[in-house]
Amino acid sequence: MTPLKLIAVLFALGAPILAWAQGAPNGDSVAGARKTQMCAGCHGIDGWRTAYPEVYSVPKIGGQHTAYIVKALQAYKSGERSHPSMKAIAATLSDQDMADLAAYYGAAPAKTASNK
Repeated sequence: MTPLKLIAVLFALGAPILAWAQGAPNGDSVAGARKTQMCAGCHGIDGWRTAYPEVYSVPKIGGQHTAYIVKALQAYKSGERSHPSMKAIAATLSDQDMADLAAYYGAAPAKTASNK
């Protein structure tokens, strides 16, 4: 791949993230720490697996990129992602709530809802 093509590909991949970040509210990790009650029941338990709607290991979200967390919550809220529990939880969150939770979970590599 030529350097010019590489630059074009990188720009194409990064432009949506930059556009999203410009309009997103700033997250407050302290406020996010106060909003983790709904997260702790699954994401805060080591080795937790759900049984509904199917059995799978619940991902740890501590240390995840903040933009990814917000985008995932937005996708659950809009119905783009369809996990029933996450969809119900995300439906109650404002854009600011999502940004705050993302700031909290993105702040430290091993942080989970249960070890605030």
